[in-house]
Amino acid sequence: MAVAAFLACPVFASGGEAAAPSLTGRMSTLVIQLGLIWFAARLGNMLFEKLRLPGVLGELCAGILIGPYLLGGLGLPFHGFEQGLFALNPLVLVGDTPVSPELYGLCTVASIILLFLVGIETDLHMFMRYSVAGTLVGLGGVVASFVTGDLLGIWLLPSVMPGQTFGFLHPACIFLGVMSTATSVSITARILSESRKLDSPEGVTTLAAAVIDDVLGIIMLAIGTALVAAGHSDTGRINWAEIGIIAVKAIGIWLGATVFGILLSRRVSSGLKHLGGETEIAVAALGLALVVGGLFEEAHLAMIIGAYVVGLALSRADISHMIREKLHSVYALMVPIFFAVMGMMVNVKLLLDPKILTFGLIYTVVAVLAKMVGCALPSLLCSFNPLGALRIGVGMVPRGEVALIIAGIGKTQGLLSDEVFGVAVMMTLLTTVLSPPLLVAVYRGSASGVVRRKQKADGRAAELKPIRYTFANAEMVSLVLDGFLGELRNEGYFTHTLNREEGLYQARRDDKVINIACSPTQIDIHAPGELRAEIKSNVMEVAAHYEQFLTDLRAVLHDDRAQFEIAPADLEVLQKRESVAAHLPTDRIAAHLRATTKEAAIAELIDVLDAQGALRDREGASRAVLDREHAMSTGLGHGIATPHGRTDAVDHVVCALGVSRSGIDFGGMDNRPVNLVLLTLFPATQNGRYVSFLAAALATLNDPALMSELVQCETPGAIHDVLMRTAG
Repeated sequence: MAVAAFLACPVFASGGEAAAPSLTGRMSTLVIQLGLIWFAARLGNMLFEKLRLPGVLGELCAGILIGPYLLGGLGLPFHGFEQGLFALNPLVLVGDTPVSPELYGLCTVASIILLFLVGIETDLHMFMRYSVAGTLVGLGGVVASFVTGDLLGIWLLPSVMPGQTFGFLHPACIFLGVMSTATSVSITARILSESRKLDSPEGVTTLAAAVIDDVLGIIMLAIGTALVAAGHSDTGRINWAEIGIIAVKAIGIWLGATVFGILLSRRVSSGLKHLGGETEIAVAALGLALVVGGLFEEAHLAMIIGAYVVGLALSRADISHMIREKLHSVYALMVPIFFAVMGMMVNVKLLLDPKILTFGLIYTVVAVLAKMVGCALPSLLCSFNPLGALRIGVGMVPRGEVALIIAGIGKTQGLLSDEVFGVAVMMTLLTTVLSPPLLVAVYRGSASGVVRRKQKADGRAAELKPIRYTFANAEMVSLVLDGFLGELRNEGYFTHTLNREEGLYQARRDDKVINIACSPTQIDIHAPGELRAEIKSNVMEVAAHYEQFLTDLRAVLHDDRAQFEIAPADLEVLQKRESVAAHLPTDRIAAHLRATTKEAAIAELIDVLDAQGALRDREGASRAVLDREHAMSTGLGHGIATPHGRTDAVDHVVCALGVSRSGIDFGGMDNRPVNLVLLTLFPATQNGRYVSFLAAALATLNDPALMSELVQCETPGAIHDVLMRTAG
């Protein structure tokens, strides 16, 4: 259908001179571009993850490939795409941005969503704990990067821009220094989040340093622009007072908004709760991030910093995890657009000039080393060991969108030549491409990056042990967990799934936090002392609820034989699907059970199967059947019992049938003794066959005439003949 629609495009072609596309035309182009971006980003993500590389790198490279400088710039014989799917149309583009305003706008919104959710995911207590370290790391990286970038410009710029004199305050040198200071919070945060290292000491410090680094980078940009303006003025004097005011204003707005947001987080959370259900709360929170991001941009700070501040403020609220869960689909939809568009903005062709290539490689290496050394050295003074310092240094390497924005400002203001802009793009590309695998490599393993200090006795009480409940199987764990989370929700808690694979859950109400960790047979509940009595009461309520549920269920199931009557046609279908007789050779039939209890009957039939070599593990098979029997009796009433279980002791269905003339008490629904005991074992991984086989067995045996005939048989052979005749 997509191909047919695309082929239909020439029908609407029209001749004449080129004109700006209509609004409808621009929107149709946008939706086609978005569809291609999503598919390309997803394929790139999948490919790189198969190569054990971060998916974000695949999204970035997919953008480079389909962008206007490569495949997206190839002309197509369709109206509107003669210059390519992502053609650089001067009638649409704004400035030197190589993508349409609509696409760049969506990219901007995506970056706000990314940083907002990164802020919510940040552990605020750990962020405050490492804020001093983050400040020192950010300052160290900015100073080292700016000085080395500027000095490198003095040395290398004459080779690509001959005939000019370059000094420390030359516009090109200043911008090379400023671009080198930038750090892409988005890329680092995405990789740390995917690696589940965002809340580690190194991850939090890197994130804090990157945010501070962005603020300082914007201040450096303002200072650099002021220096350039002063150099172009008639007096040539630099107004340091004005530059100081710009710096104080930027830091004050960022710091004030962060403190203000954290102090009011509970009131903001309470206000959001009045706007509707969970989905409405999450959407309203995102709307707040968009508004604050826009206000930050109006204050000459980056929008992404405003979004991060809102997320950081809400990270301590009880709705934080709920917002993350509800906005996950929005994140998956929008964030790949951001990274793909960042890739599309890279002009790969510009990098083929040998001079620019050499300059760019040297500039990139120096920029990487300056940032790593400048950030790693201060971290060694902040309780990090060399491994932790290396992780922080590598985390500060990617430049990404921030460096591109700074380079774009310099180019649009005529302060950067195409050569210097090409060098900036190359540095941005290489640091962005190299950082993800480097980050994954340095975070691989469980080694700590923090200096271990001896614990000092401070008189504080030891950490409370978790409230632990141990169960017989995973099904019971699941039932109790669902009931417990339901009880907490009834009491006003917001419950969240932190990691389903690892069985981690959390419940929050205001400042109360309950963490739950589940294993296949165990539930551990971590909570402060004042909540422990409340938790135990909740678990008791869950137990009482399920006990009442079982009582009611028994009452419903305890009915006459009419409940189990099956029409002859349906019985024939069941028997064709599952033949019970085919699974019961004579050596697996006990015509005279000696057992007088259900446990003894199960053991006797297990022995029959074990004697025939049908079991790999007798004890495992016995345990599976008894566990199921203890959960609820398999006495179905009317003299029939079907003890069964799923186990690794068998790799296919095995059965044994026992006949008791005196009857055995199985605790069945009608309290009558059982005469026919059909024991069945299924492989642990078999589900559908498990139910259908038991249904066929019940349909076959639930016949008074058949039961009477089987009870009167004296030998296993006679019983087998009756069953085969019944199966027809």
